[in-house]
Amino acid sequence: MTKVLMIVSAAEHWTLNDGTLHPTGFWAEELVTPYSVFAEAGWDVDVATPGGVAPTVDKVSLDDSAGDADTLAAVKAKLGALEPVLAKPLNLDNVESADYDLVFYPGGHGPMEDLAVNETSARILTERMANNAPVALLCHAPAAVLATENAQGGSPFSGRTMTGFSNDEERAAGLADKAPWLLEDRLVALGAEYTKAPEAGAPYVAVDGNLYTGQNPASSQKLAERLVNDLA
Repeated sequence: MTKVLMIVSAAEHWTLNDGTLHPTGFWAEELVTPYSVFAEAGWDVDVATPGGVAPTVDKVSLDDSAGDADTLAAVKAKLGALEPVLAKPLNLDNVESADYDLVFYPGGHGPMEDLAVNETSARILTERMANNAPVALLCHAPAAVLATENAQGGSPFSGRTMTGFSNDEERAAGLADKAPWLLEDRLVALGAEYTKAPEAGAPYVAVDGNLYTGQNPASSQKLAERLVNDLA
């Protein structure tokens, strides 16, 4: 059976450039949609967070601005079904990524706060890349690769094709001016070959060997299905 390690942010807030704490967490659709696709494929999914802390859902990802009524209803139902899993995640420090066929990171602004500087996550990512083992990051979750910047020999993500939540999308969300940094800018500075959809908000997936990235919440289904197709 294919085994997936889903690494989820444990952050409850994102520290903005004026020092205020913006409530956040994981983006609901970006966790429940891939989880459901993987489960329906018969895959076994474990969830881990820094410290084994139960992750916080970003409430904005459940309000009317996050999608149409039918989609939101489905997301909320799936999130409710996953409550027992999310209430008791594994401690990221105690997992061994080599035990998994895929490591998957859902987004939300949470990863910008904790996974972007998490040493355990950085070690896992560096090991996965060194071993050409599949790793996928969605929306804001590519922020986690920034923690690999000082890896021996430099970040393994330098020179790799990646996507992630774009500057235009952050501006449309109304947080670009308050952000301490923008994901697109930091990925480019890291040396990644950043790419994105022609239109902000459109589904977009980038694949570079073992590295899979999705640009935004709308890319959740497409990214998960691509992974199932490629790793089946």
